[in-house]
Amino acid sequence: MASTEGAIKDQVTQKPNGIKQLIGQIDIRAYTMIGTLIIIWLLFGLLHETFLTPRNLSNLFIQMSVTSILAIGMVLIIVAGHIDLSVGSLVGLTGGIAAVLSTSYGLPLWAVILITLLAGALIGLLQGWLVAYGAIPAFIVTLGGMMAFRGVLLGMTNGTTISVSDPAFLMIGDAYFTPEFGLFLAALAISAIAYSVWHKRRSRLKYGFDVQPMSIDIAKIVFFSVIIIAFVLTMNAYIGIPFPFIFVVLFALLFHFIANQTSFGRHVYAIGGNVEAARLSGIPIQRRTMILFVLSGLLAAVAAIILTSRLSSATTNAGTMYELDAIAACVIGGTSLMGGSGTIFGALIGALVMTSLDNGMSLLGLETFWQYIVKGVILVLAVGLDILSRKKKA
Repeated sequence: MASTEGAIKDQVTQKPNGIKQLIGQIDIRAYTMIGTLIIIWLLFGLLHETFLTPRNLSNLFIQMSVTSILAIGMVLIIVAGHIDLSVGSLVGLTGGIAAVLSTSYGLPLWAVILITLLAGALIGLLQGWLVAYGAIPAFIVTLGGMMAFRGVLLGMTNGTTISVSDPAFLMIGDAYFTPEFGLFLAALAISAIAYSVWHKRRSRLKYGFDVQPMSIDIAKIVFFSVIIIAFVLTMNAYIGIPFPFIFVVLFALLFHFIANQTSFGRHVYAIGGNVEAARLSGIPIQRRTMILFVLSGLLAAVAAIILTSRLSSATTNAGTMYELDAIAACVIGGTSLMGGSGTIFGALIGALVMTSLDNGMSLLGLETFWQYIVKGVILVLAVGLDILSRKKKA
């Protein structure tokens, strides 16, 4: 009798009901933030008639590009149990380097980009070495970097703004894809999603795992296809897909793959979850930590190139407070400051929430101090939600 009851329980456990099959293993915080984002857009759309126009939405996606790229690197830093307070100043410094190389030395675009990226990676390497092998807390190392890099920028530029006039350089932050190419990208993205869903389903069947009903997989493909088509058509209604946003998509996909499909990514999550267990498992913690800071520095340099191109100049206050925006985007998107959990796409949602708040409140003509207050309150609520969810799991 007992064995029969156990078998029945196993069957119930192995075959969830239709609703559970539909929603799967949902990240409640991620879906909560998506709902919050929709509410923010609807609210600002009602309060100001231009917020949901193609032109403003295009500007919004351009504005979020720098924060998003910084947040992509910041996610893995926080997941591993560290923090990087220097990325804002590093954006300013590497942006200044790019402007000096382009304007003062007249170097070609490829050389400017290569040297700027190399500078960002080397600075990240230095900070990563101090944290990993010097055993200095990341908070202290990057706090010192935040001040030092800003000082180097001021000294390098003599406290003045350096204009950039190279048309090729300026296209990085101001160019748009043609509507036809945007539709081609949409078709490519939808095809990739369909293949990914089909490949995952085939792999699970091959190894004898349970799969969701075909209707659920088709619904997923349709859902994401509608979002992609709506996005492309909205962007095409203005000029086209902004070039900086493509950087966001490419880096998000690359780092999502690194975080979820490579041993490096699994090691990072293991380090953040339990550093002692990771050490006993033979994970090279120091090397992994140093690489994380190299990647963060590299992404800061990419963000700097985009920002300098958008502004057509390098200013002494470029990147100020960007590190806090990146951290806030990660936390709002579900990354735990305790380490061990967080997603790349969650950070993008957080960045979009932060940028939407800035954009909407600016359109409404609210004072700057209100923007800081609102973003601060949302950040505290996000951290509180993280702590509450951890207590429930415990």
